[in-house]
Amino acid sequence: MADVTEAQVVDALKRIVDPDKNADIVSLGMVSGVVVKNGHVAFAIEVEPERGQALEPLRKAAEEVVHKLPGVLTVTAALTAERNVHGGPKGGAPQSAPQGHSDMLSMPGVKSIVAVASGKGGVGKSTTATNLAMALAQLGLKVGLFDADIYGPSMPRMLGISGEPVSPDGQSLLPMENYGVKCMSIGFLVPEDSPIIWRGPMVMGALQQLLRDVRWGELDIMIIDMPPGTGDTQLTMSQNVPLTGAVIVSTPQDIALLDARKGLNMFRKVDVPVLGLIENMSYYVCPKCGDEAHIFGHGGAKEEAARLSAEFLGEVPLDIEIRKTSDSGEPIVVSKPSSPHAKAYRDIAKKVWDKVQTIQGGGKKGPKITFE
Repeated sequence: MADVTEAQVVDALKRIVDPDKNADIVSLGMVSGVVVKNGHVAFAIEVEPERGQALEPLRKAAEEVVHKLPGVLTVTAALTAERNVHGGPKGGAPQSAPQGHSDMLSMPGVKSIVAVASGKGGVGKSTTATNLAMALAQLGLKVGLFDADIYGPSMPRMLGISGEPVSPDGQSLLPMENYGVKCMSIGFLVPEDSPIIWRGPMVMGALQQLLRDVRWGELDIMIIDMPPGTGDTQLTMSQNVPLTGAVIVSTPQDIALLDARKGLNMFRKVDVPVLGLIENMSYYVCPKCGDEAHIFGHGGAKEEAARLSAEFLGEVPLDIEIRKTSDSGEPIVVSKPSSPHAKAYRDIAKKVWDKVQTIQGGGKKGPKITFE
């Protein structure tokens, strides 16, 4: 069976008529961001904010008409809207928000959700999120890992997973899995070398639908690898996903700590508990002479945590083995569990899980888990 094409998808969507405008959604310019990969289709339908909730049946009809095309396995249609697209109040910045799913997402089988975030890119956030998930799984927990970085998804490579997710019913997806951790990423649904050219509302619609339509099953904890920064996507995710808490990743230098502070304050403003800070690339140990060098400085995140009344969760060294194992899809926690780097991640995971239990218990500390 031949793969469905973008042209076929667009042609099918011409059958969907906007009930208020008596014209099809393609002719009205409402369809954008069409992505097709091996039978998996994603696109956005842009509407006015005030019509968002009322047009949910239109979104479902669009999904159904595309799903009937030969070769289509799954369809993800995001209903999005631009608010005040010509500028905010008094000439301020444009505002945007996803429509049709504005309420807090319901994830009944997931007991806790922890966001791993950073104020800026390049600090090793995704590597930290991946190894943290592996370490939590080694605690005997049921763990999920959600890649929320639409523009730069990295989880398929870091977990060594290839292929596409299976849809048992055409409406939901089974998560991919490796090393005992369930995972979902937009990277499984679009070609690796294909750029995602979506605006903020489209990104949020896709993220929320991925979270909602994946059959996660029962999870003790889900780790969300957040996109870097403190923009609209990060803020909306923090407001619409029932986060138990957030972990901030930073390197020791001042410029990274400044951005980490912004990330921490963003979570606090939306009442998401900050579980603590992690100092990544904290130090470098020369493999030949054993000397320790502080390439990016050292101890900055620990000092910042104390300044902001947040817990310091630990430090992870700058080491080529962490980079190699991440690039090869064999996270160091599982590929070299006896290494000091893996121990650093496990120690951080124990602290994170301990904090999660404390929050879920209303401040009462749960039983301490230790590694044998």
